[in-house]
Amino acid sequence: MKRRAPGGAGLTLQYALQLTLVFILLELVVAAAVLAFLIVPMAQRAASDLAGLMVLSAQTWGELPPETRPAFELELARTHQLALRAEPPGACLDEWHMPYFQFLEQELAEKTGQMNHLVHEIIGGEDWYWVSLPAGESEMSVGFPFERMKARPLFTLVISLALGIVLAISAAAWLARRAVKPLGRFEQAVADVGHGKIPDVLPETGPREIAGLARALNEMARQVRESLATRTTLLAGVSHDLRTPLARMRLALALLPPDVPEKLSARMHHDVEEMNQLIGEFLDLARGLQQEEWQTIEVCTVVGEVVDGARAGGATIHWTSPAPCLKVGAPLALRRILDNLVQNAIRYGAPEPVTVECECSGQYNVIRILDRGPGIAPDQRQAVFRPFYRIESSRSDATGGSGLGLAIAKQLADAHGWRIELDGRPGGGTEARLIL
Repeated sequence: MKRRAPGGAGLTLQYALQLTLVFILLELVVAAAVLAFLIVPMAQRAASDLAGLMVLSAQTWGELPPETRPAFELELARTHQLALRAEPPGACLDEWHMPYFQFLEQELAEKTGQMNHLVHEIIGGEDWYWVSLPAGESEMSVGFPFERMKARPLFTLVISLALGIVLAISAAAWLARRAVKPLGRFEQAVADVGHGKIPDVLPETGPREIAGLARALNEMARQVRESLATRTTLLAGVSHDLRTPLARMRLALALLPPDVPEKLSARMHHDVEEMNQLIGEFLDLARGLQQEEWQTIEVCTVVGEVVDGARAGGATIHWTSPAPCLKVGAPLALRRILDNLVQNAIRYGAPEPVTVECECSGQYNVIRILDRGPGIAPDQRQAVFRPFYRIESSRSDATGGSGLGLAIAKQLADAHGWRIELDGRPGGGTEARLIL
């Protein structure tokens, strides 16, 4: 089960936002450079050429014989999309002109020595711009249609910026995912080790730093695997070596002469059995990290079997089997966890009955074991999962076990991606929750 670290945005989102910001700033810098050093100079040069052509056309028209002027106007319209007329333009409206028209007005002012403003008119559904220019001893109106300005530098710049931003965002997201994806595998591998699992071997490819980190994690996983195998083998050997003399002690106790006090003999038998039980629990703790093959299990059936076993031992347990609840998991590990939790509740909750509940709701399955014992203080609810930790420090069998039951249950739960929580109950007692 993958767990996402709480708080803050994911690393992929952070990288994507940062790369997007860098790409957008780069786009803006490039756009500003193109505008300042390419588009503006070209617009000024084009405005100067058009202004010179308009002034020359008006002056040429004024110097031509009247009979040749119509042919000149036709040629001017066909070749340069310029029109001439005797009537002056209308009143100049206070409207915004694009920068190119402002450059054109400045150039016309420089060439004629007077400030002439372009006048916007709509003729035949077309936008036209007119200006009054000297034509010999009179003035002529020279105009051109807006369609003559086929180039759209600002529009092109805006479209380029918009497309560049979209591409920048896409490229940033792709680069961020590519950079963070190995870290996700590393996070999962470290989480597996933290939960007692042995992670899969990571590919030692990619950039030098990523490959080095993967190599280090693989080496760590190998050392953990060898350490666990060594620990299990060592504890199995210790168990064998200890149980052999225990068997001899049992035999010796059975052959004790009749004059040995019965109380002393019973005490010795009890000590031998306690040692044997402690060795068994210690081996259970050592085997906690060994993975069991997962399969589909009926959770409530397993709970019922654990409850029946506890009842057979004389415990009073309130339990009603609910509807079937199928779950993919490790049945033996689940049974061992539940058995430890139930026995712990019986030990500390006696003589009050223990209540067991099983709730199945979609993704999660919650099993509750409730007792009416003395309860666990909030500051000790995590400490009780440590091996050999006991709230009551006398180490008496009457007040507790070996201190391994909850440690074994917690280790098994972590190894299978489950969770155990302890909480107090209103009116006294403890509620233990196993969340699958």
